[in-house]
Amino acid sequence: MATPDQKNARVALYAAGVVVFMGAMAWAAVPFYNWFCKVTGYGGTPSVAEAGSDVVLDREITVRFDANLERDMPWVFTPMQQKMTLKIGETGLAFYEAYNPTDRPVAGQATYNVAPYSAGGYFDKIDCFCFTEQVLQPGERVQMPVSFYVDPEIVNDRDAKFTNSITLSYTFYEIDLPEEQAALSPDAPDTAPKAN
Repeated sequence: MATPDQKNARVALYAAGVVVFMGAMAWAAVPFYNWFCKVTGYGGTPSVAEAGSDVVLDREITVRFDANLERDMPWVFTPMQQKMTLKIGETGLAFYEAYNPTDRPVAGQATYNVAPYSAGGYFDKIDCFCFTEQVLQPGERVQMPVSFYVDPEIVNDRDAKFTNSITLSYTFYEIDLPEEQAALSPDAPDTAPKAN
């Protein structure tokens, strides 16, 4: 028969195990959710395609472009066009412009989604600035392309087939500068040996 101290130790061990397990699940939840959304289009996350569609339908759809910045991101970020109308399956090419008005290099990464959510799995990106981090030097202005198409399978989806307009939305947030850029920054610590 276990003593009260042994029972307390066992309960404490179980409680610690539950805390560790829940912490591990919380840590894994974000990457798993991002992967799930990219694979299924859930939550308006567009798919990634190797090439354009082989099928182009005679039905048009309007794509609207939206640009946002996380609260502390110092860039100016805007779509170069407000909307574009193309045939379902036709490859579109749109541009966004980013400008760094600060006196320091700033690195950014874009998150994205599509509305309505039901169309997310049918909005296929072929190439996008959002696939990699972007670094803008002080005063630098760049135009960043995104090529895409709307998968013709959208017309067979019970929920998405009546979609006439899709909004592609990006939000840029600041990230740490890559190591090679950070080393060139005037704020970088001086690691050179001092002369005596």
